[in-house]
Amino acid sequence: MTVKAYIHSLKNHEHDRHMLGEAEIVNRIKDNLYLAEYNGVRCTAIFNPFAGAFFVDDVYGIVQSAR
Repeated sequence: MTVKAYIHSLKNHEHDRHMLGEAEIVNRIKDNLYLAEYNGVRCTAIFNPFAGAFFVDDVYGIVQSAR
């Protein structure tokens, strides 16, 4: 499913704010840990119920595909 999410690489460092973008939630890995895809990169994501949004970590949470 495609969702609006806060994307790590889009963070506005000047104002220390997270920025929204569109990411695809591919599947659920376990409780509150998801596999997401943003800009062709598969990475981890979590859902923050207080913000009501997914946070996609395309910087440190990159998932290497099994070959």
